[in-house]
Amino acid sequence: MSYLAIVDLGSNSARMVVERLNNDGTYTEIIREKEDTRIAQNMGPERVLKEVPIARTIAALKYFQSQYSDFEPTVRAITTAAVRVARNQTQFLTRVKNETGIDFEVLTGDEEAYYDYLGVITTLAIDNGIILDTGGASVELIAVIDGQNQSAISLPFGAVTLSETFNLANEVSQRDIAAACKDILSQYEVLPWLNAHRGLPVILLGGANRSLARMGRTILGKDIINQIHGFEMSVEMVEHIFQNLRYMSRQEREHIAGLEISRADIIISGLLPLLNLMQLIDAPRVIFSESGVREGLIAEMMKNND
Repeated sequence: MSYLAIVDLGSNSARMVVERLNNDGTYTEIIREKEDTRIAQNMGPERVLKEVPIARTIAALKYFQSQYSDFEPTVRAITTAAVRVARNQTQFLTRVKNETGIDFEVLTGDEEAYYDYLGVITTLAIDNGIILDTGGASVELIAVIDGQNQSAISLPFGAVTLSETFNLANEVSQRDIAAACKDILSQYEVLPWLNAHRGLPVILLGGANRSLARMGRTILGKDIINQIHGFEMSVEMVEHIFQNLRYMSRQEREHIAGLEISRADIIISGLLPLLNLMQLIDAPRVIFSESGVREGLIAEMMKNND
């Protein structure tokens, strides 16, 4: 029996899981932690990681280390969009290594999309659909056809960057929403394979989409709002929830059941990639997945150990 710790430093949050690798080839989750580090905060067009989010991130990583160290696990640490594009990436990763001992691997956009795909297809019975992973500084789109990864791309916008670029954190104007939608659609519309797969459901990953699921389950009166894996929602309900949120202030959004307070300033921006995708491909429904990059990494490692 051995243990695996996966540290996933995203643009909005940092997550850590410890898995016990069982002798029969299965694995059991022992610990799951999440910290709202928001490393992408205030990067701006200069693409520089700033000191306050760096310090916040290092503190979270030290906490993660304190939680997994007693298990003496194999550690796989990955980071994605914000660090991927940061001009001070090398300095940041060196500082993290020096202060925490954690050695991060920077995933390419293609790798991030691939692990999203693995995480979804190994845990959900999906034959055909478009996977959308909305992160803090990127979105990943993957076309799954007959269970296979047919097309995939990572696009350079996400919940945090859209919120900062288009002033979507507090009360939002129709002009700002329209500008953000125009930017998103301009990047979707150059992907011919999206139009080729009209009418498919959208499989959702990412923090904003998980919040959407919890808000939807609250509206439907579900007893346990956090059980979102495999949960389905109509496009009409998605649009209804978004329309309610868009007319609220940030303070009002902080009191919405199912929405984390820390996401109140990025939920509008975090849902726009989905809203625009649904309309573009005429999606009939959305399906939520709790399994993404981390589970994809585990699936690959378990397969390689067979």
